[in-house]
Order: sequence, then structure tokens, then C-alpha cells
Amino acid sequence: MRKDDKWGGGPVEIEAEPATTSDEVKQGWLLKPENKENGGHNHERNIYGKKKKRRMMSKILGSLVSIRSLVVVGVAILVALIIVLVKIAQRNHHHLHSSSPHNYTTALHQALLFFNAQRSGKLPKDNNVSWRGDSCLTDGNSNTKTLVGGYYDAGDASKLSFPASFAMTMLSWSVIEYGVKYEALGELDHVKGIIKWGTDYLLNTFNSSAYSIANVVADVRGGDHDANSHDCWIRPEDIDHPRTGQECYNCPALAAEMASALASASIVFKYNIKYSQKLVHGADLLFKFATKQQGAKYAGGADPSSPLYNSTGFWDEFLWGGSWLYLATGNLSYLQLVTNPDLVGHERALWTDPDNRVLSWDNKHAGAFLLLSRLRLFLSYGYPYEQMLKKFHSQTEETMCSYLPVFSSFRRTKGGLIQLNHGRPKPLQYVVYAAFLAQLYSDYIDAISAPGWYCGPTFYSNVELRRFARTQIDYILGKNPRGISYVVGFSEHFPQQVHHRGASIPHNKIKHGCKGGLKWRNSRTPNPNTIVGAMVAGPDKHDNFQDVRFNYNYTEPSLVGNAGLVAALVALSSGTPAGIDKNSMFYAVPPLTSPPPPPPSPWIP
Repeated sequence: MRKDDKWGGGPVEIEAEPATTSDEVKQGWLLKPENKENGGHNHERNIYGKKKKRRMMSKILGSLVSIRSLVVVGVAILVALIIVLVKIAQRNHHHLHSSSPHNYTTALHQALLFFNAQRSGKLPKDNNVSWRGDSCLTDGNSNTKTLVGGYYDAGDASKLSFPASFAMTMLSWSVIEYGVKYEALGELDHVKGIIKWGTDYLLNTFNSSAYSIANVVADVRGGDHDANSHDCWIRPEDIDHPRTGQECYNCPALAAEMASALASASIVFKYNIKYSQKLVHGADLLFKFATKQQGAKYAGGADPSSPLYNSTGFWDEFLWGGSWLYLATGNLSYLQLVTNPDLVGHERALWTDPDNRVLSWDNKHAGAFLLLSRLRLFLSYGYPYEQMLKKFHSQTEETMCSYLPVFSSFRRTKGGLIQLNHGRPKPLQYVVYAAFLAQLYSDYIDAISAPGWYCGPTFYSNVELRRFARTQIDYILGKNPRGISYVVGFSEHFPQQVHHRGASIPHNKIKHGCKGGLKWRNSRTPNPNTIVGAMVAGPDKHDNFQDVRFNYNYTEPSLVGNAGLVAALVALSSGTPAGIDKNSMFYAVPPLTSPPPPPPSPWIP
């Protein structure tokens, strides 16, 4: 039931009574809390039985022992209980190794440095990573200006447009929401520089000055001497052969993801008017390229863009890109596209698939739902957009419910890490995005002065979302059964054999080719170069972790993972002011004048 927020904010979806839950929510509701009513009756019966037994026992004991004896027995029991509790506390302390609260600000400073270590091309003087140098200065195609620059995706020398675009989008989103925090922490210029390094490269992967485009560059890799292969272990600085880009002529999901990156960055750089306009123009070209083939012949299947990062569908990138372009331009045609009710017919799994609760480089549903929910929470759209915006908001609420331990949507390890990828390797990249979304939605609710939200008939406080976000990030930073920080350089115990070519080969001016570097890949000694701030892939579903360089499922970092970590850390970091910037996101959105709804059908007797 939609009503004015009784806590003093704007209009928000508040379920006052279970009977008012919409049909859409009832049909799609997969999250069922425990039956507390039956448990309550059983609890009352147990209490009654225990009281009756205690009265009987007291009569028996009263006839057998004196009051003095009872006191002695009670003291003995109390001492024994204290001893047991102390031992349990010591054991938990030993296993969890949590001596003090984690410093999210310190971790944020370090996590941003990882992007400096991943830069390709001619490095700026203030890059501040001593073991990195200029690399791959001849990357490019004959029909493009240059493909020099950008970021290496992970522990190799590949430059992949899909994950890089998603990483830049998420960094931009975090700046738009928490720019004041970044500035207070002295990192605003740094993070904006990171984003611009990425978007400058993306602008070179297609003809961004044209009025239409025919292709985009999906990736730049090793060519005949594949520096991405695990059998070629070489520093990027030592790659001396030319590398060209793989061009794609039919990759709508990739193009829509790139459009999201440029559109979101245009909001970050809104005061740099010329550059912001360039980003918007590029985003518009990419989105037109992405959607021009969307018709009867295209069913939203996988892109043929890259063998390494290949989207499994298009409609989530469609929602994602269209939403960001609306926010970047204020052009209602984009909002009309993403709120078209026919979208449900295309995306049959939109409302029911649990995996759509998991934000990742391949699945943007949860992010797009929250972004569109922001419109509903802070702006009054009304007809004709309210119908779909309400659906998106309901999906966001269900996503938040699925993160809570009371629901069984996702399992957790014994150490408390949520298994968003169902126990498969590299779990942390999914966890950091869930933490970011949870903290962000909590801040959205705070911004309208509401104390929480509903999961079915049960009301949950915002505190639950913050608790979820903090416990997951704390696990990553060291509050886990192994007592290890999965962020390199944070705390005293962190991975030493990170799966990363540049970090694992000594920086001593000795050039090692593909085969010559294998001795460093296979070495069991710590990396000679510390890649500060890199979040590795993470533990397995049993909280186990192998600190071995050749097993990338445990020790490889990535752009995507660190972008989510940065976003979660800035959202969680304390400071003044706290919360989000409500208005920067809407700087390009003009005042809305909703048309009246259509008149009712004429009455026919």
C-alpha cells in the first residue's frame, strides 16, 4: 500500500499489514521466514513444563538438603559455568583472530592503490607503485587511433572491455553517492583519476567522435605470444610484440555495458563540461549500437564478444545502460524504454530467478533494480512509470531480504561468508557487491527517515542491512576462521603468493620471456613485490584457503573484485557527513510533469 511516509520522508512503499502485499510480490515471493507463531506456542508450553518441574524439585531438595548445602552447590555450579564460558571465549578468540575493529578507511586507501598497479600504457609520475613501469605502448589496430592505456584485468596482461566497463561503472556509482566521503578522506581526486584512466581507454575502443558505429573492441591480448596464457609468465613491461584488439560487430551486451560506464562517469565529471559531454555522446552511440539489433531476430542470448568474459544475456545490460543514460541526460525516452511493461515478456526470469539477486559483471539485475528504486524513493514519477518502478522496488526489497541469515536463499560458510555463487570458486567479488548494495539501500531508507523495510509480513530494521554489510567485509579483512586478511597489505597476515605476473617477478631490469618467467610462477616463495590493496579471489565453501601462486581460484585479484571492495568500503567508512548525496545523481534530470492517467472506459449498461 503506497502512502506518505509516516516517519516524515517522501512517498515510500510501506507494508502496514500483511494483507496489503501486492499480487506480484505474493507470486514471486521465494523468501519465507521461520514460522514464529508455532515456535511461540511451543516455547510457552516448555516454560510451563519447566516451572512445574522446578516446583517439584524444590520440594524434594528442601526435604533432603539444608539451605547451606544449596548455597554451596550453587556456588560450585556458578564457578564451573564461568570456567566453561572462559574456555569458549578463548577458543573463539583463537579461531577468529579479531583483536580490534577493522579500519575501513585504511583498507579503502589500500584498495584504490591496486588500480595504480593495474595500469597499462605510459604511467603518470604519481602512480606510486615502484615496481611498475610503462608497458604495451604499441597496442592498437590499423583502423583505430590507439589502444594504449586502460587496465590489465587481473594477474595477466589482458585488457578486457567488459569487466573494465563494469568496474568503472561501479566506481562512478560510489563517487556519485559518496563523493563527499571520498573528499573528506583525501581520495576524491585519486578515484576520479582512476575512473578517467579507464574511460579514456574505452573511448578509444570505438569511433567515439562519429554519429554511428559499426564495431567495438572487446579485448586486447597477447596475439601469437599469448601473455594471458598461464604457460606464459611475463611482466607486462617485457612484452615487446605488437598486440591488436579483437573487434566485435554483434555484441549488444558489451556495448550496453560500455555505455553504462561512460554515462555514469559523465555524472562524476559533470563540472568538466566538455569531457562530460564527450562521455555522454559516446554512451549514446554505444547504446544505439547495442539496441539496433534488438528485434525479432535477437532473443537476448549470449554475446559472441570474448572467450573470457561473455555475457549470458542482454536484458540486464539493457536495463542498466538505459537507466544510467536517463540519469546522465534526463532524456525521458531512456526511462520509457526501461519501464516498458513489455520488458517482462522478454525477461521471463526477471522476477523469479534467485541469481538475479547477485550483482556481478555478468548480471546487473540487482544493481539496475536498486538504481531504478532510487528514482521511486526520491522523485515522484507517478503515471505512467510508477507501475514498473514499483516492481523494481519490490525486487530490491526481496534482494535485501535474501541477504539476511533468517532466509535460506543463500548458504553461509561456518565462518559466516555468504555463498552468493553457490560454493563455486572466487566468492569474494560477489560478496563485496552485496555488501555495497545492502549499505547503500540502508542509506537510501535513512535518507527518507524510514527505520526499515518489510520482508513479507515481518519488519526489519536498517541495522540488519548494515550488520550484514559489516560482517561480510569484516570477514574479508580478517575476521574469519583462518584469521587472514584477503586484502594484500591489510593487517599482518595476508596472502604472500598472489597470482599476479608483475608482482611475482623481481623488478631488477632483467628481462624474462614467457618460459623464463615460469620459475617465478612455480616458486613457493613470497612475491618479491607487494601488490598493496589487491583483494584475492578468496576461500572455498569450507573457509579453506591455499596461498599458492599457481591456483588462481584462491589467489588471483581482479579489477571487478577491487571495484566492489572500494564501493563497499567507502559506503561503510565513518566520517562527516555520513550517508549519501541525494541530489548529484539527478543533476541532469529536469523537473517532472507527469501526464494524467487515461480516462476510464465508458460505462455501458
